[in-house]
Amino acid sequence: MRYPVLSLVAMSVIAALATVGCDKSKDADAAQAQAAAMQMPPAVVNVMPVQFQTVPLSKELSGKVVAYQEAIVTPQVTGIVEKQLFQDGRFVKQGQPLYQINADTYANTLAGSEADLAKAQASINTAKANYNNAIASLESRQAELALARANQKRLNSLKGTDAISAQEVDIGATTVDTAEAAVRNAQAQVGVAKANIEAAQAAAQGVQQVINTNKINYARTRVVAPMSGVTGRSAVDVGALATAGQTQMVTISQLNPIYVDISQSSAELLALRQSMMQGDVNAANTAQVQLVLPDGSTYPVTGQLRFEEARVDSNTGAVNLRAVFPNDNGVLLPGMAVNARLIQGVIPNAVLLPQSAVTRTAKGDATVYIVDANKKIQVRPIQTQGTYQGNWIVTDGLQQGENVVVIGGMKVKPDQQVEVKPYVPDSEGQVANAPMAARANAVTAANASSPSAQPTAPSTNPPTAAGRTNASAAR
Repeated sequence: MRYPVLSLVAMSVIAALATVGCDKSKDADAAQAQAAAMQMPPAVVNVMPVQFQTVPLSKELSGKVVAYQEAIVTPQVTGIVEKQLFQDGRFVKQGQPLYQINADTYANTLAGSEADLAKAQASINTAKANYNNAIASLESRQAELALARANQKRLNSLKGTDAISAQEVDIGATTVDTAEAAVRNAQAQVGVAKANIEAAQAAAQGVQQVINTNKINYARTRVVAPMSGVTGRSAVDVGALATAGQTQMVTISQLNPIYVDISQSSAELLALRQSMMQGDVNAANTAQVQLVLPDGSTYPVTGQLRFEEARVDSNTGAVNLRAVFPNDNGVLLPGMAVNARLIQGVIPNAVLLPQSAVTRTAKGDATVYIVDANKKIQVRPIQTQGTYQGNWIVTDGLQQGENVVVIGGMKVKPDQQVEVKPYVPDSEGQVANAPMAARANAVTAANASSPSAQPTAPSTNPPTAAGRTNASAAR
């Protein structure tokens, strides 16, 4: 009876061992399936091909809006201000009345000078009448002289005969002498009368000049705008005394067009010209300037660079430039602080990369990720020279056709196998995937669709150098 019991025990042990073996096999299969499920596919990165192009080198400089023309109105005569004939801050035209100064004194002075002119004219008339009388007297004396000479000639022909005495001949000669003296006196009187006319005319001319001056002064009691423009606030009140050439009454500013005075440090200008001499930068064939307004918006109309001073300001160490802008809507006002973007040169054989494609090492060196022919990530150091339209300008380190990682760089590391997709910015500058063949055309079309877009200022300050930066967080 003992043996059957042992057999039953043995059979139970064998069955238990078989059950354990089956459970271990199932666990191994499950582990293998779980490992297979946890294996991830290659990381996906968005890339763009390297394309060389000529990129404008722009610079954003501080500037200040200045009136195109500005005139401080001062009176040309002294008097009490009776009226203000304009509204503060309004547009006025050249010649438009601005103020009325009390004109009583100037009117009286003008009337007095006109009375003096009437007297001078009467003196001229009297002198002319005296001249005419002197001429008539001269003609009469000349006739008497002619008669005396004829009589003397007759007497001389009878001289030596019994028909005439010696006394009669002497009387005839005396008569001629007297007539000649009378003619000379009459001629002198004519000269005096003529001189009196000239003196009276000169006096009248002097009075006329006084009248002209008085008329001008009288007219100047109405102060007019010397040019068209916008007035400031009146600096004088009605009833105040305005002094000729001293009292500042109001300022008129011509605001359309309008100037923007720009300042660039001589060190920056020197560096730019040295780059041009070395061939790194070519001269720009444009004088266009774009403005960034105080609220950060871009002024919709470009201006033209008017001049660049040929000297450095000893006080600021800067070179002064001036640009002129249309100001039809009156957005730009004198004294407004703005930033001016100038294209000062062009960089040949440059590459534009989105901000997310470029990272900085702890030392601040710029690097990018390149996807090689084996679809593996490679690190490439590059050289940058500012930005243009929000993209880094790369001047060295890349070759034509290489694929630069723009999106997804934060998920990969060097020598990692990746899956490549094209990077194409959409109309709002966001990432959009498109067929590889359309990538370059899409980028080109995006640039071409914004012909009015102006370059942003080159930035010499790299993003924060702390491994892969926040600027490339999208990678």
